[in-house]
Amino acid sequence: MALSLGKSKRILQCLKSKICVVGLGKNSFWSGWFHHGCPSSMAPLAPTCRNPDAVLVNAATQFATRRFESTKAEKHVDSLCDAEGNQLLDFPGGKVAFTSEMRFIPESPMERAHCYRVLDDNGQPNVSNFVQVSKEVAVKMYATMLTLQVMDTIFYEAQRQGRISFYVTSIGEEAINVASAAALSIDDVIFPQYREPGVLLWRGFTLQEFANQCFGNKADYGKGRQMPIHYGSNKHNYVTVSSTVATQIPQAVGAAYSLKMDGKDACTVTYFGDGGSSTGDFHAALNFAAVMEAPVIFICRNNGWAISTPVSDQFRSDGVVVRGRGYGVRSIRVDGNDALAMYTAVCAARKMAITEHRPILIEALTYRAGHHSTSDDSSKYRPVSEIELWRMARDPVSRLRRWIESNDWWSGEAESELRSNVRKEVLDAIQVAERVEKPPIAEIFTDVYDAPPSNLCEQEKLLRETIRRYPQDYPPDVPAL
Repeated sequence: MALSLGKSKRILQCLKSKICVVGLGKNSFWSGWFHHGCPSSMAPLAPTCRNPDAVLVNAATQFATRRFESTKAEKHVDSLCDAEGNQLLDFPGGKVAFTSEMRFIPESPMERAHCYRVLDDNGQPNVSNFVQVSKEVAVKMYATMLTLQVMDTIFYEAQRQGRISFYVTSIGEEAINVASAAALSIDDVIFPQYREPGVLLWRGFTLQEFANQCFGNKADYGKGRQMPIHYGSNKHNYVTVSSTVATQIPQAVGAAYSLKMDGKDACTVTYFGDGGSSTGDFHAALNFAAVMEAPVIFICRNNGWAISTPVSDQFRSDGVVVRGRGYGVRSIRVDGNDALAMYTAVCAARKMAITEHRPILIEALTYRAGHHSTSDDSSKYRPVSEIELWRMARDPVSRLRRWIESNDWWSGEAESELRSNVRKEVLDAIQVAERVEKPPIAEIFTDVYDAPPSNLCEQEKLLRETIRRYPQDYPPDVPAL
């Protein structure tokens, strides 16, 4: 304590001397202030500048008074009126016009925000000024979307067979996944929710890696400590999925600000559902991003349902897109089942985010054609006819296929071959993942502390004793070492 107080006194004395040396130089702010226009209310304080203690004691008062005097001095009559001579309020954030009419801002606009789309339901372009997609990119987008659809179907069936404990599909939302990934750079950092495996697929995450994670084997990058579908990959700049809803949104903003400070030619992208937009993290993140001018793209998958809660029970605003304006965030509503619209919008969003240092909000309108997860039966709260309409008539995979076929970039033979190959590869990956040994018990207690604390060591010891005493209650394929 004595040492700390001694250091504090020395620091204080040094600070005092620097204030007097720096603050009272010939051309300093203080010198000019006291000798050329010191306000009468502050004149008695001028002599105390030779006394360091007095300077520190009165510093707050001096700066506060100077602040208000400065504001008054800089105001001009002509700057407080518009071109017609109407008086304006010079308020922090910008000038505000006055009105004699008492008018409340409506709770909703007269017309809903429009939804940007390129392909109609038949897969035909209805605009000409979209980003031209090459054959290579278009075919890869379609092949990746189809691969995701086949993978989802097989893994879902594997869960129903009891081979994995849990699964979440992306059926109906493949375009948001893959088309957005195609518009990004591998240097862009992804903060996913749990319905974005298509981004990983696009970036080169293999079907075997997906299977390893879902089965939680020794080859799983998470060492079997996460639920299935909680993917993560440092190599692919894909932050590990977290079950807690919306925590990834403010994290993406902080990471984006870091990229900006480091001068990186990259942005962060975070995905979330309409339910995630109903959390406090969403609002805090948008405000934080706008104020700090962080290069982050917010992509909201508005599929109409937060598990069994419809958007009509979540908010009264015109969806999510209108919330961006309230926080000063540039926003757009996009047809999430249109791969070309998503690709075009994300390309533009990325360019603005990086070159202009600004956040962008994209609301992608879509529909979860599958159940929320294997723990859900959506037919209990949604009409089956509605589900089938979106699954068949508005399927994003079929829509993109019709477009690439119209360009003679795809055929029925290519379709059959790809489906057959992907199905075989997924089934093989599952068989391999099932045979791979599970991570040892010891991995439960690693990767948090450099040196495990005593209470954690005690828990590990107790767990091992319990396994030895009741081996029949624990999986035999989990190594005890």
